[in-house]
Amino acid sequence: MGACPRRALALAGRRAAGLIAYTLDMPASNGAPPAGDPPAVPTDVYAVFGAEPEITAYALAKYSRSALPLREALREISGQRAEQFLNTFYFQYGHRSIADLAHVAMAVERLSILAAIEVADESKWDGQERSTRYQAFRHGDWITPPELDPSQLSAYSAGMGALFDAYEAAAAALGEYYRRTVPPPAEMPPEKFARTLRARAFDAARYLLPLGTQTSLGQIVSARVLEQQIVRLLSSPRAEARAVGAALKRAASEPAFDPHAAPGAAAVRVAPTLVKYTDPSAYQIETRRELAAAARELMAGAAPAAAPRVELAPPLPLEIELPATLIYSACEHPYRQVADAVAALPAPRRQEIIALGTRHRGAHDEPARCFQAGAAFVFDLCMDIGGFRDLHRHRRCTQIPQEFTFAHGYESPDVMAAAGQKDKSDQAMAAARTAAAPLGAAGHYLLPLGYRRRCLFKMDLAELIYIAELRTAPGGHISYRRAAWDMWQTAARRHPELAGLARVTEPSEAEALLAR
Repeated sequence: MGACPRRALALAGRRAAGLIAYTLDMPASNGAPPAGDPPAVPTDVYAVFGAEPEITAYALAKYSRSALPLREALREISGQRAEQFLNTFYFQYGHRSIADLAHVAMAVERLSILAAIEVADESKWDGQERSTRYQAFRHGDWITPPELDPSQLSAYSAGMGALFDAYEAAAAALGEYYRRTVPPPAEMPPEKFARTLRARAFDAARYLLPLGTQTSLGQIVSARVLEQQIVRLLSSPRAEARAVGAALKRAASEPAFDPHAAPGAAAVRVAPTLVKYTDPSAYQIETRRELAAAARELMAGAAPAAAPRVELAPPLPLEIELPATLIYSACEHPYRQVADAVAALPAPRRQEIIALGTRHRGAHDEPARCFQAGAAFVFDLCMDIGGFRDLHRHRRCTQIPQEFTFAHGYESPDVMAAAGQKDKSDQAMAAARTAAAPLGAAGHYLLPLGYRRRCLFKMDLAELIYIAELRTAPGGHISYRRAAWDMWQTAARRHPELAGLARVTEPSEAEALLAR
């Protein structure tokens, strides 16, 4: 390691019990720039590797209760002591932040895109899913929902097969169209040019992929997030999501995969104590049921009103925003329409709706996500599910999605018509809706990613700028580029003096074709 001016970072060379230590000489700051060589401050910084997540969490938690250095704490702590500590302070005393100190890496493979969306629906989730841009999906790569009646299997498989046939045919035709019409830039290597066109063909063909498509994802989350995730999945109305939740609980408790484990080494269990009390949440299950009944009553007889792809809601008092959000989460109507209906109610009725969101809340239940109210910007988005999945990754905003449905229609990329595939694509979309109709909730697995989903996005100005700049940049999918552009334009019309704050790029499919 070369010398660094004004700051020496010396590798201590101590590697014990999975510790890699560094001594960092830091300037003592008095608010003025350092002059000459700064005096050394004996700060000790070291990375930790190889310790079990729960033991690491216990050792770090000891900083608040003991002056013991982490090296010594890790050497003396056993799994049994960590379990005893967590049982006392995490479960009995409710010090839930301790679980934020234990991070675990997990793989979730062979699940549907539908279930993957549920798995990733955590505000503090970090992970990656199989890409629809860079990977081809083959006939037979789908999940059969457990709710499906055996008598429906043949019709379900036929519907899935037709969609995958349409997807594969569209991907081939779109790839050929791009190769025929897009001249290769002299400065782009042929291999990169071919990969880019292939990715663009997949981008357009993905509108035909159904939610039942088999995928995989990996995640690195704190044990606290994992606990919340498992409870939420176990409380899902979908059998597959509940099965995934149970599998996550087992994986956190059973021996973990260690690619470097020596023969005979003790097995590592990543979070057996912190997830052992995860069970279905009566709060989530009963609140969802009662809100659905309230939404049916309030919106009875009213068809969902026409609404743009992106609509910025007007500022609302919390007494209106909160019940409107609760009802919105349980219906198919635009937020504006729901808010108008809620505003017309007498105050006691609005208070009854708000009470539905807390009636079944237990001693350890956090308030439902709908209570994350009061954001400066509230956007109601109705966009294709594929584009929604991209925006779903923005965790710093509050997202209130509605249930999947065929009711909002679908989108088709412009290139589908240019490549002569529009009629075939439309036929496949219509056939999917017909095939799904008799399957009940299991029919959602046949919902192609081109169909629209409605979701409320609540955020502050900094998050809006981040989304607008990142998601309008050339190289992104044209669907979310248009949505992010609309978000910023509607906000700029409301606040014209702030219109120049974001470095946004107006979407152009042709301009972005070869950008990556």
